[in-house]
Amino acid sequence: MREPPSGTGTGPGRRATAPSLRRLGAPLGVAAGLGAAAVLVRTVDPNEPGHYPVCPLLRHTGLLCPACGGLRGLHALLRGDLPAALHANAPAVLGYAVFAVLWAVWCVRAVRHDGGLPLALRPAHWCGIGLLVLVFTVVRNLPCGALLAP
Repeated sequence: MREPPSGTGTGPGRRATAPSLRRLGAPLGVAAGLGAAAVLVRTVDPNEPGHYPVCPLLRHTGLLCPACGGLRGLHALLRGDLPAALHANAPAVLGYAVFAVLWAVWCVRAVRHDGGLPLALRPAHWCGIGLLVLVFTVVRNLPCGALLAP
């Protein structure tokens, strides 16, 4: 029995395309949500007071949390100013880059039917990341770490 040509609605090419598009729903939904947030951050400058809430830790203690400067860094990055983005919060900018790579891999794996996200970190990895974030947070709040403050 002959199969109908691809693209007629019932052939193997048609069946392979629909599941691929369905599998892309989650990564494309994430991209749409983050894209809308990025448009807001690019449009509404976080350097101007009153547009975004102030970090509660900074407000009540005067200490910078690990995320302080993250919105300013994203704003600068979206405007093409990498040095300003890195000055605002270098780990956050690195996190944005890692997320972009993982999202692209997620899309490719969804199209190829290879599974979901390829992220399988062991507890030791998470402890290492947590330790780096803790060291960054402590150092940026010391007088010698003023360069790391946004």
